Amino acid sequence: MRGWPLALLTALAGPALAAVPGLAPQKSWDLGGYVKYMATGTLADEGDNALDHLLHQRFNFEYRFSPTLRLNVGMRNRVLAGDSAELPGYGALVGGDDGYWDLTHNWVDKNGLVATTSFDRLYLHWQDNDWQLQGGRFRINWAMASLWNPNDLFNAYSIYDFDYEERAGSDAVQISRTLGFASQLDLVYNPAKDSELTSYAGRYLFNHRGWDGQLLLGKSGLDHVVGLGFAGDLAGAGVRGELSYFDPTRDHWQGEALSSATVATLESDYSLGGRRNWMVRGALLYISAPQDPDSALAYLNLPLTARTLSFTRWTGYGDLSFELSPLSRLTLSATGYDDGSLFVGMSADYSLANDWQLLGVVQRFDGTSDSLFGATPATLLFGQLRWNF
Repeated sequence: MRGWPLALLTALAGPALAAVPGLAPQKSWDLGGYVKYMATGTLADEGDNALDHLLHQRFNFEYRFSPTLRLNVGMRNRVLAGDSAELPGYGALVGGDDGYWDLTHNWVDKNGLVATTSFDRLYLHWQDNDWQLQGGRFRINWAMASLWNPNDLFNAYSIYDFDYEERAGSDAVQISRTLGFASQLDLVYNPAKDSELTSYAGRYLFNHRGWDGQLLLGKSGLDHVVGLGFAGDLAGAGVRGELSYFDPTRDHWQGEALSSATVATLESDYSLGGRRNWMVRGALLYISAPQDPDSALAYLNLPLTARTLSFTRWTGYGDLSFELSPLSRLTLSATGYDDGSLFVGMSADYSLANDWQLLGVVQRFDGTSDSLFGATPATLLFGQLRWNF
């Protein structure tokens, strides 16, 4: 597995296909990516503090066999060192791959150092007029909202993870058919190593009077799912919402009782404009049957799905962002949970040059003493330097 990625890139980066100037790319392939360094400090109110380092490099490669067929490859190389890397099982957590194919490998895991390579994109894409077909590992983004996504059946992600903007992919086959203006039908089959966890779903996407809408039907893991979503503009504010109903295919799984659940979100944002380009956003999440994690650490490391986006019945979010200068922006956010937990975040990014960016992030997990986050309050500090190529 480790030997073929370089050979693949070398073989595919051959002579460019003939192209008509002005109508097609002058070469048949593109290669880009970035290199990032991030330092993380964990300041626990009780217990030991921790310092971690992450060197993260990414390749994004595309090869166009013809105007209708292309290959995309996304590869992540990460080197992690510090206090967290010395914890038992940390290497297995970093090197875990939940896909149908195991495309992740730890090539170092010892003495507080973990180095890993993962392919989160590896797929063929074919398109001809109104038809599209994709197969391999790719992102299936069915989200309408921008924060919590009950409709994102295949690629749910954590609101705490700001360092993985590409998000994970799924091992799947997708066929799509354009039906008209802003109207499309998607069918996805996503196999799992355990056949009971195989997922498949269909989506009908449409537009009505300037509002985008979608209807979903299928199976996600152990649940039959029906869902809907919408996005539009109301009095100058963006308004988005999603709802999914999950009905288990069985009563128990691995000794745990399963029950149906409704997950819904409603969010809105509004640009205040001005010299600082102020923007505000608010969101509300409802889960009729939330999970009950043992600890904050367990919750933050559990595999995330569209039905486990939070651990409480009601969760509220708000943020405010504005430009400190034409090259920097500050975002302040807060998330409240109905068990008394509180998550507060602040991020500031600064453009050092065309391809260089500096990012600073502060995250605070806290709350009442009997809440999930309040039981082990902590502050996390992040400093990141990024170079794009």
